[in-house]
Amino acid sequence: MRGGVAIVTGGGTGIGASVVRRLAARGVRCVINYAHSRDEAEALAGEVGEGAIAVQADIVDDAACRSLAATAHDAFGRVDFLVNNAGRTKYANHEDLDALEAEDFLDIYRLNTIAPFQMIRACAPSLRASEMGAVVNVASVAGVFGIGSSVAYAASKGALVTMTKSLARVLAPAIRVNAVAPGYVGTGWFEKRLGSEAFGRLNERIAAATPMALAAGPDDIAGPIEMLLDPISRAITGETMLIDAGAHLDIGLSRRPGKES
Repeated sequence: MRGGVAIVTGGGTGIGASVVRRLAARGVRCVINYAHSRDEAEALAGEVGEGAIAVQADIVDDAACRSLAATAHDAFGRVDFLVNNAGRTKYANHEDLDALEAEDFLDIYRLNTIAPFQMIRACAPSLRASEMGAVVNVASVAGVFGIGSSVAYAASKGALVTMTKSLARVLAPAIRVNAVAPGYVGTGWFEKRLGSEAFGRLNERIAAATPMALAAGPDDIAGPIEMLLDPISRAITGETMLIDAGAHLDIGLSRRPGKES
């Protein structure tokens, strides 16, 4: 992978930042995309050093996606890897059918589903020219099991899982397209929202409920993403990897969709 170039959307924080660090350690030059987290993205670019740049782009806009891909190509002369990590949600109890409006669905779909398609389309010429062309979409167990923060979020991630299969089929053999489907991930977002003490208790509860006794952190997701991008995985495409410390093994036995975190 050394010498390759990756675009990581939502790359300044959380899972995206962990992906950037892991790829940079492999000698991959990284384009750290952000929409709002400028300080974090620029600090990360400085941290990993030469070969990383932070680029603002709201990838909901197709023109911004094309500009981002062009910026990466202009800066480094190639694009080999794309990680579609940026996403959003709205919390709403699944049982409350009045909790979501049509605009909520559209707002979530624009970033979680349409933006990854636009980014893949924008990067496709460069990815085809690479001998390592690979895409990883960050989906969610919500999209596999119909659980999670809201029906709209689960539906958007389910669509992303299906799109992964569709694009893996049509872009082969030049470009591999896979997805990861994380469960709970203890990112800084939770800690900021809950406070350190409550965040620690949440992680303890999550760990106690998983077969692996683990509350996953961003690096637990970044590692499998790195593996799927690596040419060592050249025989893998169209797959969605569940990464939830085995929590999915109990889904349907004792939990109801509307009660998932």
